[in-house]
Parts: sequence; C-alpha cells; structure tokens
Amino acid sequence: MFFRWETSRAAACLNNIIPVNFTGTIQCDGYAAYRAFATERKGTVALAGCWAHVRRKFFESLESSQRSAAWIMRQLQHLYLIESRLREKKAGPRLRQAVRAHQSRPIVNRLERVLLRFKSSGRHLPQSPMGSAIDYTLGQWTTLQVYLDDGRVEIDNNLVENAIRPTAIGKKNWLFIGEANAGERGAVVYTVIESCRRRGIDPYAYLRDVLTRLPHMTNHQISEVMPSAWRKAHLQRQAAS
Repeated sequence: MFFRWETSRAAACLNNIIPVNFTGTIQCDGYAAYRAFATERKGTVALAGCWAHVRRKFFESLESSQRSAAWIMRQLQHLYLIESRLREKKAGPRLRQAVRAHQSRPIVNRLERVLLRFKSSGRHLPQSPMGSAIDYTLGQWTTLQVYLDDGRVEIDNNLVENAIRPTAIGKKNWLFIGEANAGERGAVVYTVIESCRRRGIDPYAYLRDVLTRLPHMTNHQISEVMPSAWRKAHLQRQAAS
C-alpha cells in the first residue's frame, strides 16, 4: 500500500514538472511512477528504457551466476561499442537509426531469446540476483527497444544521471530539511537549473533576472522567460550592445 501511494504521488509530481502539452519520449529507468505517468498521458508520452540499469543488474549477478551473467555482459558490451563508434563519427539521428537497425537489433533479438530461455528453464531463482536481473530486463523490454527505432534517443540515461549526481549525493543530508512538499519544489528548481546549464546559461543570472521580472508579467508572457527564449534574447542584447 505504501509503495502504491508513493508511486501515485511521484507520478503526480511528474505531472507538475512536465508541461501538460508535452508530447514525445522520456528516457528513464524502471521506476513504476514513470509507467503510471505514461499511462495517464497515454498516446502523448512514450518511455525509452535505460540499458545502463540493465547492465548494472547483470554486473551484480556475476559473482553468483558467472557464466550466464558474463555472456549477457559481453552482448551488452557489443551494444555499447556500436554506440561508441557512432559518437566518434558524430553521427546524427538518421545514421544512428540505420546502424542500430543493422548492427544492434540482431544483438538485442539474441538477448531476448536467451533471456526467455533462462527464465523458462528455471535455472535462476526469481529471488536471486540473476533471476531479478532477468525479470527486470524482460519487464522493461518494450521500452529498451525504443532507441533502436529512434536515432534521437540514447542507449541509456547516463547523461541525465550525471547531471543530477550532485543532487543525489546530497539528498541524504537534506532529507529532513523543509516540509513534505519541499522535494517537489526542489525537483522543479533543479530542472530549471539544469535546463540553463544545458543551454550554456548562468543559472544565477537567469534566476535573478526572471524572478525580478515575474511579478510584473502576465501568464501569456511566461514563454518569453523560458530558458531557450531567455538565452536567445540575451544573445541579441549582447550583439546589439
């Protein structure tokens, strides 16, 4: 009951962070709140899985199921080598999609066959690290294949994970700071700050300017101070001066 309530609350937080009119793909791990959120936005939001989380689970299975886990890890290594070569070539979405269709999909299909065989054979108990890794991967299988058909999508969520690492490191220290809704507000602030960083904007300069102007703005003017619009206007002012 507690887990179900927390999942519902987390999905509600996502509704507050992600605009109602957003349509597209969200890359994430297997946390149930993301699936609940996608179900609420059915037809407008799709989920793309994260192969790094899959790799981590099989890495943790190496000690107890060395032969099976090592084979899976080798297949995952092949997938990541393909992505590494694409990055070296600075490949765009079309090339990435074409290469993945030709080189990555056969590996992914082979992985699926082997994982299904492992599960049906009963060789690995569901409670074991290997059994848990198999169940997790097969449970995310539809979302894990999204990157094969969409060259804009990464193989994993590591770029975002790296971006939020400072927050993740400090979250235990901040666990009892603020009221119950502080986490939701914090998520909004972190999202704004990271949006600035990704666009090369100084977060302090942005927030100082926007928070100063907001009390005198109407709802229709909010789009003018979104990070991308703010950056464009800032560059134009710099060019004119």
